Amino acid sequence: MGFSVPVREILEFFCFLSVAVLGFLCYNEGMKKLRQALFWDTDPAKIDLQKNAQYVIERVLDLGNDREVRWLWKFYDKKLLKKVVTNSRSLRPKAKNLWTLVLNQK
Repeated sequence: MGFSVPVREILEFFCFLSVAVLGFLCYNEGMKKLRQALFWDTDPAKIDLQKNAQYVIERVLDLGNDREVRWLWKFYDKKLLKKVVTNSRSLRPKAKNLWTLVLNQK
């Protein structure tokens, strides 16, 4: 047919592009809509990401998925993340150990 690029490569590129655009849009939304499962004890829409930073950081590091942790990593300062993990009394021990190791390597 005269294609210089295999159809499979074109499809893979468009799949990659759609995922990248979706990820970009989700990140740019600033996670304005926090998952209810993480914040079952309050209304996620009423959480102030700056005033309630410790609460948000603890919940996401303890119970968040990959996308939420990546957002957290980009949204908050590493010094604040380290301070919250170090001083946290609500993180589960395994989560606290994991994030202590990760943050001490950065």
